[in-house]
Amino acid sequence: MGNYLGKGTIELNNAPSILSWASAAGPMEGEGPLADYFDYIGEAAHFGEDNSWEKAEIILQKSAFRAALEKGKLAETDVSFIFAGDLLNQCTCSSYGIRDFDIPFIGLFGACSTMAEGLALASVFVESGVAKNTVAMTSSHFCSAERQFRTPVNYGGQRTPTAQWTATAAGCAVIAPQKDPPYVKAVTFGKVTDMGVKDANNMGGAMAGAAYETINAHLMNTKQNIADFDMILTGDLGMVGSGLLIDLFKRDNIDIANVHADCGMMLFKNKEQDTHAGASGCGCSASVLCSVILKRIVEGTYKNVLFVATGALMSPTMIQQGESIPAVAHAVHISGG
Repeated sequence: MGNYLGKGTIELNNAPSILSWASAAGPMEGEGPLADYFDYIGEAAHFGEDNSWEKAEIILQKSAFRAALEKGKLAETDVSFIFAGDLLNQCTCSSYGIRDFDIPFIGLFGACSTMAEGLALASVFVESGVAKNTVAMTSSHFCSAERQFRTPVNYGGQRTPTAQWTATAAGCAVIAPQKDPPYVKAVTFGKVTDMGVKDANNMGGAMAGAAYETINAHLMNTKQNIADFDMILTGDLGMVGSGLLIDLFKRDNIDIANVHADCGMMLFKNKEQDTHAGASGCGCSASVLCSVILKRIVEGTYKNVLFVATGALMSPTMIQQGESIPAVAHAVHISGG
C-alpha cells in the first residue's frame, strides 16, 4: 500500500508498472521532431470527420487507446477503470469516445495537467489493490480548443509571441501491478496556484508557478533533490514558462536548467513550424510521454524522470470578467528500475 508523505505526495511501495502506452498525432505534429515515435499519425486534421473538430478529436483519442491495448495484449474486458479527460466542456471528447466501451469511466479536468493527474490516480488505484489494469488517457485538438478558449480559427486573428500552439494529439498509458519497467514510484497532487496572469495567450506564464510549487513539494516530501532525476519534464510551459520556472528556482540558488525539459518545446520545430512559444494542450504532454520518453526509460537512457504536467484552469467567461488564470501541476516519478 502507498504511504502518504504529506502535502499531496503518495509514495507507491509496490511501484505499479506502465504496462503499455501509445500516442496519436495530427499531420502537423507528424512533421515535428518526434514523428518516428508516434503510433498513429493522421493524414489530415479532421481524421475523416469533415463536419466536426470534436468528432475528429474523438477518433484521435480512441486511436491511442486501441493501440495501447493492442501493444499490451489486452482486451477491453481487462481494463478496470479509465481515467480520461480533455480541454472541452464536459470532457466532451473523452465521454463521447468512451461510450463505445464497457469500462467504468472516471472523467477528469485538469486542463493540460490531465495526463499527470490521470496517471497518478490510475497508479494509486492499482497500488491500493482495488484495480488490476487501469488506463490514463487524454487528448486535445488545435481547432476545437481555439474555438472554445480564444477565437474561431477562420477569424484569422494575429497570434502574440507568448501564444502556444494547441497540439492535435493524444496519449494513453495502461497501468498494471508491478512487473516490468517503467515503474511509478511516487505521485504528488498539486495545489491551485495563481500568478496573476490575465492574458489567455500567455499560459506558460500562468502555469510556471504551479510547476515550481509542485516540484518543490515533491522533492521536500520524498526527501529527494534535483540531482536524483535524469529529467524533470514539464508540460506545457513552452519557452516563456520554462524560462520563468528556471528563474524561480534560481531564486533558491537551485539550477534545474541541465535536467529540465518541456513537452511544449519538444513536440514541434518551433521556428520552422511557426508555433511561437511552443506547444500546449492535454495531448502535448500525453503524446510526448507516451512516445519518446517512456521508450527511452525502457531503453535505459533515463533512469528517473519526474513528469510534471501543468494546466491553466482558465475559463473564457472568467477572463472576460477580468479574472486571472489559476493553474495546477501534478507530478509523477517514473523509474526504469
